[in-house]
Amino acid sequence: MNNTSEPTDLHIDALQERAAWLRLSLTPGIGPATTRELLKHFGLPTAIFSAPLSALKPVVSAELARVLLSEPAPGIARAIAITHDWIAQDARHFVLTWADEDYPPLLLATTDPPPVLYGVGERALLGAPMLAMVGARSSTRQGGNTASAFAEHLAHAGLTLVSGMARGIDAAAHEGALKARAEGARASTVAVIGTGIDVVYPNAHRHLDARIREHGLLLSEYALGTPPMPHNFPRRNRIIAGLARGVLVVEAALRSGSLITARLAVELGREVFAIPGSIHSPLARGCHRLIRDGAKLVESAQDILEELRIDASPQDLSSGRSATPSAAGPTPPPQLAQLFNALGHDPVDIDVLTQRTGLEAGSLIAALFELEMAHCVERLPGNRYQRLH
Repeated sequence: MNNTSEPTDLHIDALQERAAWLRLSLTPGIGPATTRELLKHFGLPTAIFSAPLSALKPVVSAELARVLLSEPAPGIARAIAITHDWIAQDARHFVLTWADEDYPPLLLATTDPPPVLYGVGERALLGAPMLAMVGARSSTRQGGNTASAFAEHLAHAGLTLVSGMARGIDAAAHEGALKARAEGARASTVAVIGTGIDVVYPNAHRHLDARIREHGLLLSEYALGTPPMPHNFPRRNRIIAGLARGVLVVEAALRSGSLITARLAVELGREVFAIPGSIHSPLARGCHRLIRDGAKLVESAQDILEELRIDASPQDLSSGRSATPSAAGPTPPPQLAQLFNALGHDPVDIDVLTQRTGLEAGSLIAALFELEMAHCVERLPGNRYQRLH
């Protein structure tokens, strides 16, 4: 074989191998467990599709064996061709399989790692130490500020933040990590999504999605074009937990999907952290449940760094925000300082504030509106108010 043909032949082999991995992942009835069993017997996927029927029958059902030995279904063949074209379009597009050296070892060691991951962005982040941050979609403004501040500080300390691109806490975590990257941090953010990697969901995150593609990493186990389907999102939580050394929960109700991620993390032997909140807040109850069940109570980002034994230098942290959730915010107008202090740190309603301040309801509501416009106070469901710092 001459030197000019060898790279072409190697390229063809790589394409065939990738196509075999894609076909294996796209074939109905073949999940990670069956994939492991097939690879244990046959080595690489190309060997599976060329094995004799007699060799396949002891490993899979006769019906599935016949599917593997037949020509790929038109839909699968089309999906493979579309994926090849998609990878060729942009150097930041890639497909990651169990056979790749940079497949994250923590994820690979879990019981259900996806055999194929589609990725866009900085592939080198696959080797970075990661912390997952999850929480309520309908988070409070204070919860979002807390998540963003923690993410920014932790990214400056060298932890890449993993989350699920959902509204609320997920988005705040991604934003905080991207801010740290813009300030010179080496770490960034990884978004694990429940759609095809070429689908932006929710649509309101189109700008965030574009920034993560440029300065972070998007991952999905789902084929290109896969729309958002409810059952995809709980499954992607196992990837979030599997990639990370620990999971931080910021604001979660008792039935929050974030508690599923935390439970998966416990099963994987990962650290679970939770930020406590007001005993009156429904969005604190999930975190309090986790703490009662053994999660580590967190008051500052430093608590996490110490538990994970992350030794960040002062230079790494010099550009970061405060590591505490009580970071300073806007100063209330002087004439409203007394009302601001009367709010305390728990959500309160108008009746309670009337008793605390002696102000009549009309004046009180007008003053609270002014504080809200100054980003010092947030109005919560149930006509309650909470200070933001």
